[in-house]
Amino acid sequence: MSPFKNKTSRGDKSVHEAATLSRRAALAMAVAATGRVAQAAPASDAALLGIIRRTGQQATAFMAGDTRWAGLIRLDDDFTLMQPFGGSASHGFDDSPEHLAELARFFRNGGGTLEVEKSYVSGDLIVLVMIERQHGEVGGLPDQNWSLRVTQVYRRHGSDWRLAHRHADPLVRKISLEQAAALARAE
Repeated sequence: MSPFKNKTSRGDKSVHEAATLSRRAALAMAVAATGRVAQAAPASDAALLGIIRRTGQQATAFMAGDTRWAGLIRLDDDFTLMQPFGGSASHGFDDSPEHLAELARFFRNGGGTLEVEKSYVSGDLIVLVMIERQHGEVGGLPDQNWSLRVTQVYRRHGSDWRLAHRHADPLVRKISLEQAAALARAE
């Protein structure tokens, strides 16, 4: 079932409104980072800022091999993941202690920062389009840049927001047509 079916919306926001929200969110984050108290944001802005903050913390903890990342953002029951290593989408998530420990051994000694390129808030959905600038030891390889282009879709459940979809790829730097063709041929 599509995560967009049977959801109500307060209407589509124009591109201008979405861009204004992103600027407003960025300004609020900058003010918060300086330690000054900002004026209370409307509920949708507060939810967006909280999700951005927790998403950044989650990405950093994940690359460090810190299993606390799993408690920062709750995954929806029908969560889909399009992994940066390619392949078909996975559905659901195994949050058993054994699987979390396995992930912690695979992703180690890393860190990073989150750059939100765009955010959209509409009704019961929040979408983040971002760059995760990160590094770490992955799969036993030495520490290197593992930055990703990421789109994440969050769905509201009462007062809670859950991650419904994540799509990540390592194409942060532009590649040539020939390189893209080689990837498409699995070379």
